[in-house]
Amino acid sequence: MAINYEHVMSLTSKDQEFSYGDRETMLYALGIGLGADPMDKTELAFVYENGLKTIPTMATVIAWGAGRVGDTGINYAMVVHGEQRLTMHKPLPSAATILADSRFVDCLDKGAGKGAVLISETTIRDKKDGSPLCTLTSSIFARADGGFGGPSEGGPALHAIPDRAPDLEVDIPTSPDQALIYRLSGDRNPLHADPDFAKMVGFPRPILHGLCTYGLTCRAVLQAYCDMDPTRIQSHDVRFSAPVFPGETVSVQLWRDGDVVSFEARVKSRDAVVIRNGKTVLAG
Repeated sequence: MAINYEHVMSLTSKDQEFSYGDRETMLYALGIGLGADPMDKTELAFVYENGLKTIPTMATVIAWGAGRVGDTGINYAMVVHGEQRLTMHKPLPSAATILADSRFVDCLDKGAGKGAVLISETTIRDKKDGSPLCTLTSSIFARADGGFGGPSEGGPALHAIPDRAPDLEVDIPTSPDQALIYRLSGDRNPLHADPDFAKMVGFPRPILHGLCTYGLTCRAVLQAYCDMDPTRIQSHDVRFSAPVFPGETVSVQLWRDGDVVSFEARVKSRDAVVIRNGKTVLAG
């Protein structure tokens, strides 16, 4: 079924309710590889209920399924994540009941055979007082759904990486079972677990979730510039450019200019850049 531009842009949802507890908070942290060293107390704080901290990028899973992507008519088997942006309004609690309001802000037609880009915005609020916790802006690339006659240009501008050598580089290894752990936080797409399905859609084996790689880059910023204090992160934006296979090491290159951290991530063993145009804004 072809995309109907007016229909997609009319799709909204309000006050979708979700709840999570310390178990989900710890599971997310384990899913992005925190706690691998049981003697590292800075990481233990994210996987142990005594003084539990939350990673800002957990915002991408606490309202998993919010919005109405399923009503757009796209071929979901041919979808990949394009960009992810996160703005924090206040630190995420380690447990909460939340409300999610979602809408589409763009639906771009790249042409027949070239795909479509759908950009959605979700604001997450704390149910107990209605205060906003964060705003998520996500773009998905629907590879099989171009040619519907919508606008071809739009979307937020990409962040430019500084034209100098990186100030720092942080290597983060992933485990062979990383995707199997991460998927328990919400994204059960078989692309990340089933070898036969992965081959059917064009990958040699299951790939790591893009949002897991997103969490890894947040870990790198926290480690490099925040002394693992998640309240220092005000926003965290990326563009996905290539998949990571579980078991690979992700090398995050970082540049700091005042309160802005720019970053890219690559898998050196394959000479593959997996995250481009990364930008984090730190609290002053």
